[in-house]
Amino acid sequence: MDNNQTPNPKLDPSKKGTSFGKKIIIGVVSVLIFLVLVMGLLGYHYVRTSLKPLDADSSKVIEVNIPMGASNKKIASVLQDKEIVKSGTVFNYYVQSHNYSNFRAGYYELKPSMTLSQIAKKLQKGGSSVSQKNQYGKVLIREGDGIDQIGDMIANRTKYSKKEFLSLMKDQTFISSLAKQYPTLLKSAMAAKKVRYRLEGYLAPATYTVRKKESLKSVVTQMVSQTDTVLKPYYKKIKSTNMSVQELMTLASLTENEGGSGSARRTIAGVFLNRLDVKMPIQSDISVLYAMKTHKKNVTNSDLKTKSPYNLYLHTGYGPGPFSSPSLDSVKAVLYPLDRSKDYLYFVANTQTGKIYFSSTYAQHLKYVNKLAKANE
Repeated sequence: MDNNQTPNPKLDPSKKGTSFGKKIIIGVVSVLIFLVLVMGLLGYHYVRTSLKPLDADSSKVIEVNIPMGASNKKIASVLQDKEIVKSGTVFNYYVQSHNYSNFRAGYYELKPSMTLSQIAKKLQKGGSSVSQKNQYGKVLIREGDGIDQIGDMIANRTKYSKKEFLSLMKDQTFISSLAKQYPTLLKSAMAAKKVRYRLEGYLAPATYTVRKKESLKSVVTQMVSQTDTVLKPYYKKIKSTNMSVQELMTLASLTENEGGSGSARRTIAGVFLNRLDVKMPIQSDISVLYAMKTHKKNVTNSDLKTKSPYNLYLHTGYGPGPFSSPSLDSVKAVLYPLDRSKDYLYFVANTQTGKIYFSSTYAQHLKYVNKLAKANE
């Protein structure tokens, strides 16, 4: 063997070890980077989904007790434990970043289908001082409740069944007697064609005390009487609009359930009135869901073809009548709409922030829709 022979670098054990070590380091770093990316994507997805309603299709109502002096972090934890929101941490971040504060103690009835904005705003208004679970005999009608939902409340809080309540809603003799007591309120409702429930929209949102021996007819009469009392100061204004009470309550019920508050609600009402003026279908998803007798987040193209006089995608005008019991704010929004001169015919809401975008052209409307779709991906 030649001792002066130059060593083959490929056979150098030290270099071979160094190369192998580099490969291990590169492999470990690559795996770590991959894991970081995966965790980042999963975290991003979790936050995005947590900003949306926990279950947009749910109609379940859950009672939540917010204790006195609870911090936003504690409140967020309660909401997560009660399965109102997906993540308490994300809810806490959301209310801080949107400057929601002054949440009040009390008992709240919340839904998993509510947006974070809706939950936060309700917490600011304040809850009941006593649990609603112990409120037998107290019938609560919320703004936007329809007769079907009111029937559930009647069954839960009184000795009467939902079936008995719905049967009374079809009792023409009883309804005719109410029309004689409240002619200004119910005249146009009695004249309406193809209505599902003639008293839909006329059972005023409020809390009613039902005594043990009180008849169901008496309870319903209280509700109708309350609606007449609320509307009485506005009958002259209603007449000046050339709308019937039935038409007013129809638009008010749509405005109520489309969301929005304050000036946005009045602008939404203006959109509906603008559409009616140009003989354009109102095209509210609320009307489709009512026609289908269901509650869900997304309305499909197939749903839009549902054959019903209540489907305001298929039919122009007001349809047969109201879809639920509207609040006074929604009634006033229809009577005193905003931005009619801007000729808005379309609107779309950001379901995460509650902000509503109005458009006068379909092209402009599509831009907003596409922008929000990308933001929610």
